[in-house]
Amino acid sequence: MKLITAIIKTFKLDEVREALTAIGIEGMTVAECKGYGRQKGQTEIYRGAEYVVNFLPKLKIEIAVADDRVEQVIETISQVARTGKIGDGKIFVFSLENAIRIRTGETGAEAL
Repeated sequence: MKLITAIIKTFKLDEVREALTAIGIEGMTVAECKGYGRQKGQTEIYRGAEYVVNFLPKLKIEIAVADDRVEQVIETISQVARTGKIGDGKIFVFSLENAIRIRTGETGAEAL
């Protein structure tokens, strides 16, 4: 099992969720976050004064999947979340040792 964490632009959430649902992904966790990468934030002008916004709003999506679904999920997120502009985000993949469904006690891939 793997835990896929994707950092995406906020306005891409609905498209990504719909695309993942279409390939059979039934659940995800979404959290609002702020950050920056190579774009180093952005410059804004407010009432004639210029200032730098160092942290940009993003969304962090976490999805636990069986090993055989990892590439499909990565490809789906990459295609749908891509705008071609700086700040599209990143995808990280972590090994997931175990998962437990609290309600039933199921473990491992059955809990996903």
